[in-house]
Amino acid sequence: MQNRREFLIASGKGLLCASVAAKVEMDAAGDAFQWRNRQSGMAYRRLGRTGMMISEVVMGGNTIAPDNYDHVLLALDHGLNYLDTAPAYGQGKSEEGYSHVIRARGRDKFFLTSKISPWDINRNKLFQEIFASLPASEQTKLRNKALDEIARRKADDPDYFCNYFNGQRKELDDAALSNVMEKEYGRSIDREKNYNKIIVDSVDRSLSRLGTDHLDCMLCPHGANTPYELLNFPEIFEAFETLKKMGKVRYLGVSAHTDPGGILEAAVEAKLYSMAMVAFNVVNQSYVATALKRAKDNDLGVIAMKVARPVYPSPNRPADPRRAKLLDEAVSGSWKPPQKAYLWALRNPNLTAVISEMVNAEMVKDNLPLAGKS
Repeated sequence: MQNRREFLIASGKGLLCASVAAKVEMDAAGDAFQWRNRQSGMAYRRLGRTGMMISEVVMGGNTIAPDNYDHVLLALDHGLNYLDTAPAYGQGKSEEGYSHVIRARGRDKFFLTSKISPWDINRNKLFQEIFASLPASEQTKLRNKALDEIARRKADDPDYFCNYFNGQRKELDDAALSNVMEKEYGRSIDREKNYNKIIVDSVDRSLSRLGTDHLDCMLCPHGANTPYELLNFPEIFEAFETLKKMGKVRYLGVSAHTDPGGILEAAVEAKLYSMAMVAFNVVNQSYVATALKRAKDNDLGVIAMKVARPVYPSPNRPADPRRAKLLDEAVSGSWKPPQKAYLWALRNPNLTAVISEMVNAEMVKDNLPLAGKS
C-alpha cells in the first residue's frame, strides 16, 4: 500500500486541471491568479496553489436551504466569491439551496466547494460493526490503543479540542479506533467500494443537487479527526484523479475541527491537497500556528473555521470569561465578539480567509465588511 500511495502522490502533481470558465491573470513571477466576482470594495487573497483569489470572508453553508438563500445573493453583490457546502448540511438541503444561487447569479460568479460527508461516517460504521463482534478483551485492547494515540497527540486538550459541537468527542474516538483496527482488520473491508466509489458517487449526487457540472474544491475527508486519515487511503487520491479527469472537480482539500495542526501537517506531507479548512481561533492558536506557517510555506491554502465559536456564547455554550478576555486583549474596540474573532484571524498572513456561517442578511452586513480591515 505504501508504494501505491507514494506513486499516486508523485503522479498526481501532473494532473491536468478541468476546463472551467474563470478569468486567469499572471503576476510578475508567472503564478496564475483566478478571479471571480472581483469588486473594488472587497479584499481577496490567493488560496494556495489553487490560484483562486477568494474573498477574505467566505460563506458557510450549514443553514442554506431552498427557502433560505437570499442573503447569499446579498453577499455576492458585495464581492463575496466562495461558497461552502456539504451533503450532510440539512441532508442535502444546503446544496439544493445553492442551486437557486447558481440559477440566479451564474456558476462563473463564485468558487464552489462541497465535501464527501459519507466517507468517514461509512468507514467508522464498518469498523464499529467489526468491533462489536470481537471478544471483550480484544475490544479493551483496541480501545486503549486508540485512547493512547489521542493522548499522545494531545488531540483532546481542552484548548485544542474546544468542543465545538455535540458528538465531536465521539467522532474523535471512533476515528482513532478505526485507525487502530485498520491495521489488523482492514483486509475485510472492500476498499474499492468503501474508500473509492463512495467518493465518486457522493460527488455525482452533490452535482445533481447543486445543478452544476463541477466543484472547484472537493474536501475529503469531511471532518478529518486524525492525520492517519489523510496518509493511508490512496483510494482518496484515485477517486480525485478520476473525478478531475472527468472535469467534475478541480482541487482536493480537507476539513477538520479536531487536531487541525496535525491535519495541516498531514496535508502538506501528502502533497496532493491544495487547500484545507480547519478550526483556528484565539483559543487553539498555540497548537496550530507552526503547522499553519508550514502550510503557507508549502503553498497549501488555509481557510479558518470555528474562528468565533469558542468565544461566542450560545444557549448550549455559556460564556467563558477566560476566553472572552483572550479575545478582548487581542482585539480592542467596540466590535461584537464574532467580529473581533474574525479580525484577529485575518491579521495572520498565513491564512487565506475566514468562513462565517452568515445565516441572514444582518450577519452578512456585520461580518462581510470585515474583509480588508485587518
